[in-house]
Amino acid sequence: MSRVVAEADGGSRGNPGPAGYGAVVFSADRSQVLAERRASLGVATNNVAEYNGLIAALTAARDVGAREVAVRMDSKLVVEQMSGRWKVKHPDMIPLQRQAAQLAREFDSVTYEWIPRAQNSHADALANEAMDAAAEGVDLSVLPDAEPVTKKAESPGWTGAMGEPTRLLLLRHGQTPMSVDRRYSGRGNPDLTDLGQRQADSAATVLGSRTDIDAIVASPLSRAQQTASATADRLGLPVTTVDGLIETDFGDWEGLTFGEAKERYPEQHQAWLGTTSVAPPNGESFDAVRKRIEATRDQLLTEYAGKTVLVVTHVTPIKMLLQLALDVGPSLLYRLHLDLASLSIAEFYPDGGASVRLVNDTSHLASPA
Repeated sequence: MSRVVAEADGGSRGNPGPAGYGAVVFSADRSQVLAERRASLGVATNNVAEYNGLIAALTAARDVGAREVAVRMDSKLVVEQMSGRWKVKHPDMIPLQRQAAQLAREFDSVTYEWIPRAQNSHADALANEAMDAAAEGVDLSVLPDAEPVTKKAESPGWTGAMGEPTRLLLLRHGQTPMSVDRRYSGRGNPDLTDLGQRQADSAATVLGSRTDIDAIVASPLSRAQQTASATADRLGLPVTTVDGLIETDFGDWEGLTFGEAKERYPEQHQAWLGTTSVAPPNGESFDAVRKRIEATRDQLLTEYAGKTVLVVTHVTPIKMLLQLALDVGPSLLYRLHLDLASLSIAEFYPDGGASVRLVNDTSHLASPA
């Protein structure tokens, strides 16, 4: 391909400390991963790692036959120095900048753009894998044309789970008028606030740049549908409504604050807090929700086996899916906090294994929509 987008990242745990870099080359429209590079560097500084990431990205772009490269990095220092706006003064940086500049001269054109860290997630993931290896003293060599980090054949840790996982990107909906006042909001159907729509758009900015999302599913409630639509519009994918992803039915407590429900229904509220088998008056118990979410998870794993699915839903269904992935008790429901428009990631394997890769990430909310 004559034109490509190259993204790079590098880091050090300790600065200096165990360091590594990651780089990825996309097609010009970012629809295809053409090459990936990652390597541990032993002990080095952040800036040394960032420059090594850039060098790896340019080398990979050359290897795939690119003639024009748009470099995107979250290192302001490297971008400004390579653009010629900042001088290179540190002795460790001078030879690295020269090496990168020499590589850049092999192309017809190279441009440099600073991007927020949240928009550099692919290269960041590769760099973190390299830093993990550096911290453990593992010699992690560069991976030529590796499989994208978003598709893994084996689970992390010591679970032993094998096969191609179904990856669920669990996105909570944005703010609504009910969440502003911290009221029980189950089957009520408020729309997003203006801030909630901005939160959905910020999530879409990051998720819409991913190349691995195969499908988008959402709760039938408006707040989830509106949040899902923002990313669907970016990716050109439809939103499939899954009724099982609906929020808990809080019955007579719908629209009440925690304090109001406790005051009006003291015995029932206390019992509800003490066991997952108790339901709010005319509502749904957490045990009932778990059965529903477990069935919904099985439905998703059957329909989207081995794929990556964006699941836009509510706080309780996300907690339940994480609970199932972690194979833990109900205390997680009461102790885990999930922000509005936060992202969590769980993977489920064909042999029944599972892993949780991310919980309550809100870094995308700091990026421009």
